[in-house]
Amino acid sequence: MPSPALAWGKTGHRVVAAIADTQLSGLARAHVEEILGPGESLDEAANWPDEMRSAPGDFWQKTATPWHYVTLNGIIYDHAPPEGDALEALNHFSAVLKGPKASLADKQLALRFVVHLVGDLHQPLHNGRCCDKGGNDVKVTFFGKPTNLHALWDSQLVDEEQLSFTELAAKLRRHISNDDVIKWWDINPRDWTSESAEYRDTLYPAPGTPPKKGAKGKDKKVPELSYSYVYKFTPLMEQRLSQGGVRLAAYLNALFAEPQPLPAK
Repeated sequence: MPSPALAWGKTGHRVVAAIADTQLSGLARAHVEEILGPGESLDEAANWPDEMRSAPGDFWQKTATPWHYVTLNGIIYDHAPPEGDALEALNHFSAVLKGPKASLADKQLALRFVVHLVGDLHQPLHNGRCCDKGGNDVKVTFFGKPTNLHALWDSQLVDEEQLSFTELAAKLRRHISNDDVIKWWDINPRDWTSESAEYRDTLYPAPGTPPKKGAKGKDKKVPELSYSYVYKFTPLMEQRLSQGGVRLAAYLNALFAEPQPLPAK
């Protein structure tokens, strides 16, 4: 099972939310603003479920831990494990947002998770295969520094160009065409998961130089990734961030397609 690593890191999640924010319907925006309140933007909400993972208590330390990823062998999602996964959590929190009896606090928790989970499901390695923990067990070096494939895709590849999230979001928005929006406007999370799984299987680098006989630990060679990997996969990383933003807008617009009564503050 993939380990509970962050997906996209802070920059990537904010980029997804910032792109989505430009494509919300008027009704969806009104509901989002009423639920989050005047002091919290969509891009701020995007990282909240990760920021809370250090909070004490069983909910954050146990219950919510497996909600950030899915595991599928192949590219077709089958079912959630007993402890749940990102798709099951997304369905649950979507129901909370549409539930007329949910409290404001419950809706705030649900909306923050929905924003976050849509981003998670567009990070290919959060749609992990058995049995390398979503690439966490795949050791590599990135420009000479030791890391793993999952961490590389969470943050290091996103931050390699050293753009702020607003700069990166603006750059990606400029390259999203009307045709892209039409093709990507998909509110079925299973489609996103299958896409991610297809891409996931292309991300693994060739093995490093075989170690000398008897070599142990740090003496073992790992794949050395740098400019060629960045050149090859940055377009895919940017595409998944862009698609995540468009799909988050589509998902929220569908959730709030009809006016809903808001709980008392």
